[in-house]
Amino acid sequence: MKVAIVGVSGAVGQEFLRVLDEQNFPIDELLLFGSERSAGRTYRFRGQDYTVQLLRDEPEDFRGVDFAFVSAGASVSKKYADVITKHGAVMIDNSSAFRMDPDVPLVVPEVNGDDAFNAPRGVIANPNCTTAIMVVALKPLNDISPIKRVHVATYQAASGAGASGMDELENQYAEIVSGQEPTVEKFAYQLAYNLIPHIDVFLDNDYTKEEMKMFNETRKIMHAPDLSVSATCVRVPVSRAHSEAVWVETERPVSVAEAREAFSKAEGLVVVDEPAEKKYPMPLFAAGTDPVFLGRLREDVANPNGLTFWLVGDQIKKGAALNAVQIAQYMIAHR
Repeated sequence: MKVAIVGVSGAVGQEFLRVLDEQNFPIDELLLFGSERSAGRTYRFRGQDYTVQLLRDEPEDFRGVDFAFVSAGASVSKKYADVITKHGAVMIDNSSAFRMDPDVPLVVPEVNGDDAFNAPRGVIANPNCTTAIMVVALKPLNDISPIKRVHVATYQAASGAGASGMDELENQYAEIVSGQEPTVEKFAYQLAYNLIPHIDVFLDNDYTKEEMKMFNETRKIMHAPDLSVSATCVRVPVSRAHSEAVWVETERPVSVAEAREAFSKAEGLVVVDEPAEKKYPMPLFAAGTDPVFLGRLREDVANPNGLTFWLVGDQIKKGAALNAVQIAQYMIAHR
């Protein structure tokens, strides 16, 4: 098995290395690629040092590669997709470059793993982090009764803006404590001690691009072109792991007991829901872990066909690197 990582020096690229090792992914040969800024750096993997190569417009660099995990931004993905896939490599792309392309599958293995085998361009897209976390929980509920409508409010950690976002949040707290004016570069406003109801750019309908990603991507992954999805995405002063409050309307009423049983059996989902014992998912405990955690499950008192619940998942893991590796694992297991 020959594996390549493109964008290895970024937060998700580094997580690729950790996840591949944690998952005991079969690798006989590993290639690392990056920009001029990161080329020449050395990273250790399974006791061996690997040097980052400069990403070039040269398909021969990817000859023999089975899977290429790419997290270098949409512009890089678009520019180098044909280079990476020319000799048969499967490119699993973490950017937004191809997510809504009709000839590129958008995959969360627990939900639509078989879609990965319908990739005529050799490219498979990894969903937006918030979408990936949410659909893991929607799938078992949809299997009971088709979902008609989803409302979701997200509480997204600084990790969603990459390593620089996490660094800025940490630095802001340190600056404020020392009496300095906090440095604001990555986010629209100071994030420390604040919430910012603005992730990505605003569109003509006054939703942000992040919110419309959840609308469009959920429909595609769930194979539900008529599914209604409305999102409000908020940046919160948490370093790592995203949270989501979700309201779901199904075609028929689904009891809490029925939903709980389905959630408890679902792959990739862990139920933590004992409110009397103050047990519910939180980023504090979810950061650095693999599953999506679900709690606060209850009837929606405003909708007789509704349920509401709370989700937490690590944005860099299930929201990015882990999901990409799981796509490759699914393809290996089912080919």
